[in-house]
Amino acid sequence: MSDEPDHTAQLSLTVTERDLDELAEKLSRWLSGKVGADAPARVTALSKPSTGGMSSTTVLFDARWSVGGVEESGSFVARMAPEDGSFPVFQSYDLPLQHAVMSGVAAASEVAVPPLRWLELDESFFGTPFFVMEQIEGRTATDNPPYVFFGWVFDASVAEREQLADATVEVIAQVHAIDDVAQRFPGLDGEGSALRRHFEAQRAWYRWALTDDGIEIPLIERTFDWLAANWPAEPGPEVLNWGDARPGNILFDGFTPAAVLDWEMASFAPRELDLGWTIFIHRFFQDIATRFDQPGLPDFLRRDAVVAKYEELTGHSVRNLDFFIIYAALRHAIVMARIKRRMIHFGEDTVPAELDDYVMHRRSLEALLDGTYEWD
Repeated sequence: MSDEPDHTAQLSLTVTERDLDELAEKLSRWLSGKVGADAPARVTALSKPSTGGMSSTTVLFDARWSVGGVEESGSFVARMAPEDGSFPVFQSYDLPLQHAVMSGVAAASEVAVPPLRWLELDESFFGTPFFVMEQIEGRTATDNPPYVFFGWVFDASVAEREQLADATVEVIAQVHAIDDVAQRFPGLDGEGSALRRHFEAQRAWYRWALTDDGIEIPLIERTFDWLAANWPAEPGPEVLNWGDARPGNILFDGFTPAAVLDWEMASFAPRELDLGWTIFIHRFFQDIATRFDQPGLPDFLRRDAVVAKYEELTGHSVRNLDFFIIYAALRHAIVMARIKRRMIHFGEDTVPAELDDYVMHRRSLEALLDGTYEWD
């Protein structure tokens, strides 16, 4: 194991090449015009989250301005699509759609969506649309380094982690309870089966992210084939899915959700799409821990507990969960393989000896496909 990377350490990843001083100047000019400020807005405390993902550029900042002599200020988060030179993870990044989803969820539910302040469609400021929301104080279960090794989730009691898990499932249930989704979120709608559209979109993303670059991964191909051969006969009703449903995308005040983040993967699909993702992503981190002879958090987000809590909250009988867990593992395999390609591009990683090693959770996915995966 001595040659393996230290997964308890925070990885230094290239997220954006945007200069913070230049961003501050542009944000000041944009905000001053947006609010009709008496004088140039003062933008301070710019930072880029060190533990966030790479799907978008996220910038935290404070701002102060006056309008008609009345002082205003706040702490904000700006989200914009990644620039072309950043080797993006996703082929496209629809900021206006993400804003519309967040706005719709806030209007139709009690989900703690951060208050949205401005949507800017004019690309002349940053070369892309962007939106700004209020910054919410809270703590999250970190990915980098993974929360299964140390930190506040690791240090919590079993009862506190159960509260955290239940709160995460409750957020998912609240999202799924939103009605009239085709009317509320027309940008997510389309012809035919929502699950089939979602599946074909993953194929297209895989081609763009990897095979068009000459990287055809046998394990991912095998998983696509398995899913096609084991397609659910009755997928179940289609609802709004959060998409990246997990505690790592929630800011918590203690163990209570204060803000639900990252809606770029929202879609229409059976409920189990979110449930399979939530269960698998924790297992992804837990399997890393046990692989390195660490205890991890075997009590947290257990498959049976997630199902039981969801069924208690919704009255829905969870179905086809094996399919959706393997589907989650496939989607995450594409994510991790693209991220590895990205890290290689920026000199942060090396080309693996075997193509299947582009998939960080190769062993887990192989076991899931073989029916030999060991659940706690």
